Amino acid sequence: MFDLIPIDLYSNIYNYILLGILLLVTLYSMKFRLKNAVNIFNVNILLVFLFVFTLFYIGFRPISGKFLDMTTYNYEFEYYKSGGDPTKIKSDYFFWYLTYFTSKFLNANQYFFLLACFYIIPLFIVSKIFFKKYAFYSFFLFVASFSFWAYGTNGIRNGIATSIFLLVFVTDKRWLQVLILCISIQFHSSMIIPTIGFIVANLYKNPKNIVYAWFGCIPISLVLGDVIQTLFAGLIEDDRTSYLTEGNINNDNFSSVGFRWDFVLYSFSAVYAGYFYIIKKKFNDNKYRIIYSTYVITNAFWILVIKANFSNRFAYLSWFLMAIVIIYPLLKKQLFKDPYKAIIYVTLAYFGFTFFMNVIKLS
Repeated sequence: MFDLIPIDLYSNIYNYILLGILLLVTLYSMKFRLKNAVNIFNVNILLVFLFVFTLFYIGFRPISGKFLDMTTYNYEFEYYKSGGDPTKIKSDYFFWYLTYFTSKFLNANQYFFLLACFYIIPLFIVSKIFFKKYAFYSFFLFVASFSFWAYGTNGIRNGIATSIFLLVFVTDKRWLQVLILCISIQFHSSMIIPTIGFIVANLYKNPKNIVYAWFGCIPISLVLGDVIQTLFAGLIEDDRTSYLTEGNINNDNFSSVGFRWDFVLYSFSAVYAGYFYIIKKKFNDNKYRIIYSTYVITNAFWILVIKANFSNRFAYLSWFLMAIVIIYPLLKKQLFKDPYKAIIYVTLAYFGFTFFMNVIKLS
């Protein structure tokens, strides 16, 4: 559908469209109050546009090596379509059996659109259930996140698994939460890590101490990082643990320079935001406490293995929660005199980092 767009500009065009939408909403904030009926109508129109555009733009992107792992997924899809044997599937069963069964009646373009639906629709559902008429601001942060594009076009299994995982927060029914977590893990087994974080967050109700533990992981990683990586690799029998023990065999830019203080600071922005809301602003919301603690616990694991090759894949196990950690309290309670301005400033800073890293830095 979008084959006429130069492949080298494909992701940049997406970010420029996001920039245009954000500038438009910034203008709204100068004219309207957050609860103004005209403003609510306008941003909900933008929500529908952004949802449909993102779904189709990612879902019907060209099948190209520009999107890295997309060619691997396409190879597997075509393998099953030509009669390949599904008995070789040994992990991530839900994802690969989905690929196997859909190969019988879909073509490759339809398959990737279906995967985009699994990735993007849960973000829309979470935003609508949590924030209703203010869902636009949450959904925008989700799709404007630093790693959103990469995990919709490259690390596709992981991206879908994290989006499914987010649904665990919109229900209080334990059986449904267990089902969601199991499905998420069966799409990508690495989701066991945020699942453990979610369980701990439910059982341990002091986020301040969890933040202290997060800080404690930094010197531990600096001193004992290599030992910890080897330990985790020994405990988890999975081909993905080669990221923890092998060198930078893929010339990955993310981890080739060792301990990434810049990305620790990026992670800290959400750690601080949640701490500020809960401790300083006295935002008392049990649902948010669980979301925040899950993020901090999971991000602490990444810090412990931060020197590993492809540690960005471990980072994303917490980073997919950043958008909701940052925006949730701002849409649930008036914490500032002018809540609209606060939302806009936060969104500008959040997307500003994405735009700098994905457009300006790479240009």
